[in-house]
Amino acid sequence: MQRLSTKSWILGKGADKSKVEQLGFRLLGWMVAVSTVILFLCSSLRHALFQSSAWDLGIFDQAVYLISSGTPPISSFIGFHILGDHAALILYPLSLLYKIYPDVHWLLAVQAIALALGAIPAWYLARQAGLGERQSTAITAAYLLYPLVFNINLSDFHPETLALPVILATVWFARCNRKWWFCLGIIFTLSCRDALSLNVAAMGFWLLLFEKRRLCGVIAIVAGIAWLLIAIQVIVPHYGGEAASIGRYLPRYRDLGNSFPEIIRNLLLKPGLVIEKVCSLATVEYLSLLLLPMIWGLSLKHLTPLIGALPTLAMNILADTHLQRDLTHQYSVPVLPFLLLATIDTVATRQQWRPSPRIIILWSLLGFLALAKYGYFGSIYLKSLDTRQATQIAIAQIQQADLRKPAPGSVLTTAEIAPHLTHRRFIELTDANSPPANLAEFDFVLLNVRHPGWLSQPKFATSLVQQLKDAPEFHLSHQRDGVYLFAR
Repeated sequence: MQRLSTKSWILGKGADKSKVEQLGFRLLGWMVAVSTVILFLCSSLRHALFQSSAWDLGIFDQAVYLISSGTPPISSFIGFHILGDHAALILYPLSLLYKIYPDVHWLLAVQAIALALGAIPAWYLARQAGLGERQSTAITAAYLLYPLVFNINLSDFHPETLALPVILATVWFARCNRKWWFCLGIIFTLSCRDALSLNVAAMGFWLLLFEKRRLCGVIAIVAGIAWLLIAIQVIVPHYGGEAASIGRYLPRYRDLGNSFPEIIRNLLLKPGLVIEKVCSLATVEYLSLLLLPMIWGLSLKHLTPLIGALPTLAMNILADTHLQRDLTHQYSVPVLPFLLLATIDTVATRQQWRPSPRIIILWSLLGFLALAKYGYFGSIYLKSLDTRQATQIAIAQIQQADLRKPAPGSVLTTAEIAPHLTHRRFIELTDANSPPANLAEFDFVLLNVRHPGWLSQPKFATSLVQQLKDAPEFHLSHQRDGVYLFAR
C-alpha cells in the first residue's frame, strides 16, 4: 500500500487546503487559547479562595520548589522523596519554571495549557480519519467540553494530566509512521506517572493487533512493561520505601485481600470477587458517567481503542474508594484519549446515522452542564470567604518573617492553607486523628477555627489554639475572624 503523505493524512483526499488553513486552524487556535485562559482562571480563582489542598497541589508545589532550589525533594506531607510517589520524572523539567520565579501558578498554568492542547491532536486525528472540517471541529469541542477536562483542572495538580494530549499525539504519530516522534511521546507519557506504563503497554497491543502498526506496537509494549518494572521494583521502593509502595495503595483494595500477593491470588482463583465488582451498581454508574457525554460516537464495532484504557478501568472498578469512579478526580484521565479515539473511529466509519456537528456540540454542552463542577464557584468554594482576608494577612506575616531568616521557617497549618506556604522544607497539616507530638518543632502555627480544614475539626482546632496560648515559647502574632497565627 502506498504510504500517504502527512498532508494527505491530515486533510484527506479532496480537502480544500486553503479553507482548512483559514477556518479550521484559526478556529482551532482560538478554541485552544480561550480554553487555556478559562481553565487557568478557574483553577487560580479556586486557589485564591483557599479551596486547593495540600493533597495534591501542596505536595507537588513543595517538591518542584525543592528541586528548583537544589534541595532533595522530600515532601513533608508524605514523608519521602517525590520520586517514591509515582516516579514522576516530569517534575524535574517543570522545576526550571520555578528557577524563573517560584510560584504555584506555574503548575496551574502548565496543567491548563496541557488540557487545552489536547484539542489539537484531537482535531488532527479526526481529519486523519477522513472527517470534514466541521465534524473535526465538533469532535474538538466535544473533547474540550468533556466534563473530566474541566473538573480535573479544578482538582489541584496532577502530572498525568500533562500526558493527556501527548497520548493522543502519540497515536497520530504512529498512524503517520513518525516513529521517532512516537518514541518521544512514549517517553514523555511514562515520565508523568508510573501507572501510565500500563496504558502504554495496552495501547501497544491495540496498535499491534488492530492498527497493524507492528513496530510502534512492539515499542509501546516493551517500553510500558520495562518502565513498570523499573518504577515499582526500583525507583518507588528506593525513594519511598514500604510507605510508598504498599502503605498508600493497598487499603484501596482491601476487599480483594490484605497483601498484593493475596490480591493477585484472589483475582485468579476467586473470579466471583471480580464479577461482583464489575456487575455492581457503582460500576454501572461509573461507566455511565464516562460514556454518556460521548454516547453519540460509540458503537460496539469500534471500541477497540478502549483497550488502552482497560488497565485504568480495571483499577478504578476494583478499588474500594468511590473517588476512583467519578469525573472529579484524576483517576480516569487515561481513559479520555482512548474514549475519544473510539468516538472518532465510529463517526468516521458510519455511513448512516452519523451525528451532525450541531448534535455533537449540543450533546457535549448538555453533558458539560450536567456533570462539570462549575457550580462549586457559587457554593462550596465560597464557604471560607468570611476568613479569606484574615488568612491572607497571616500568610503575608509568615512570608515577611521568612525574608529575615536564612531559610523559610517550619509551619503547621490546615490542608487548604498549606498550598500557599509550601515553599519551605517542612510544613505539616493539622490532623485531629494525629495531633502534633511536639509543637516546638514549628516556627509558625496558622489555624482557622471557623474552617479547620480537611482531617481537622473545630473542637480540635480550638483546643490547639488554647494549647498554643498556654505555651510560653509561642506568642499570638495575629488573630482575626477565627484565624490565629502563632510564632515561636
